[in-house]
Amino acid sequence: MITFTRRTVIAAAFAAAAMIAAPTSFAQAAPEKTDVTIAVGGKSLYYYLPLTIAERLNYFKDEGLNVKVVDFQGGSRSLQAVVGGSADVVSGAFEHTLSMQAKNQPMVAFVLQGRAPQQALLVSNKKMKDYKQISDLKGKKIGVTAPGSSSQAVLTYILAQGGLGPKDVAFIGVGSSSGAVSALRSGQIDALINLDPVVTILLQNGDAEMAVDTRKVSEAEKIFNGDLVAGTLYAPEAFVKKNPNTVQALTNAMVRANQWLTKASAEEVAKVVPESYLMGNREVYLAGFEGNRDALSPDGRFPDGCAQISLDVLRKVNDKLDPAKLDLGRVYTNKFVDEALKKYPLSK
Repeated sequence: MITFTRRTVIAAAFAAAAMIAAPTSFAQAAPEKTDVTIAVGGKSLYYYLPLTIAERLNYFKDEGLNVKVVDFQGGSRSLQAVVGGSADVVSGAFEHTLSMQAKNQPMVAFVLQGRAPQQALLVSNKKMKDYKQISDLKGKKIGVTAPGSSSQAVLTYILAQGGLGPKDVAFIGVGSSSGAVSALRSGQIDALINLDPVVTILLQNGDAEMAVDTRKVSEAEKIFNGDLVAGTLYAPEAFVKKNPNTVQALTNAMVRANQWLTKASAEEVAKVVPESYLMGNREVYLAGFEGNRDALSPDGRFPDGCAQISLDVLRKVNDKLDPAKLDLGRVYTNKFVDEALKKYPLSK
């Protein structure tokens, strides 16, 4: 015979209440597509570090996905892979969603990796010893990662604040690795805008001085009058609509990676990433991470108004973009991140 005391009845009541109150949003439906290919241009860059963390710490696998990351030489090529059908999702610059919508090939960004451009404008200590302000760059050769790239768009916007237009300088494509370093050291260019580890290498070796640092969120906000977001995961609108559970799983993994990076030390990051990322110089990699930490998104959310700011910058290099023909509300969504944050809430 079973007897019930007041204590056991109360305990049972609490247990029942807990079961009723348990959130159901965590019982996520299975991904429609478990094998997913993500195309990226320059995977080892800090710009895409959350992607590497999600992959290396098995966060994608935890969400029931088998993710293959294919690295291309530049963001435009990774975009072409998705357009051509050899990849499902792009890990790339947010502004591509705007340019693709203008081409009637709508893309949707669904989780943010970087909340600032993470690009720095450096001037050569050899060729521009007397540099004081942006207007001093008139008539100079300035290295960009590639013609028409995000770096050129950001640079053009910066130049305008010094009263200079695109025709006042010569843009030289130098890539985002050793070629960029060599171009400045050899005197082929007078200045350059680039990403890390190029930036940290040139600064630490005394080859260049910092002119503008958009790796710092506060400085980037002043330059662009708001949030010029950077790396994202984005995919064709049709893919997102057809595979919402898959997109949710990808987002969950990336949100976890973003959160891990907000707490990780530079040494912990270096232990997780492939050895090749260090390029034989661990100290440079550690310093580069600290230089970019502020620009990494802590939660994956897109800030209000970010699409308009990206459009303003993009139009500096593509004045054919007609704002009247764009629906900025379609180029990104926070709904998947909001769900991910229910499963992986931000810790205080």
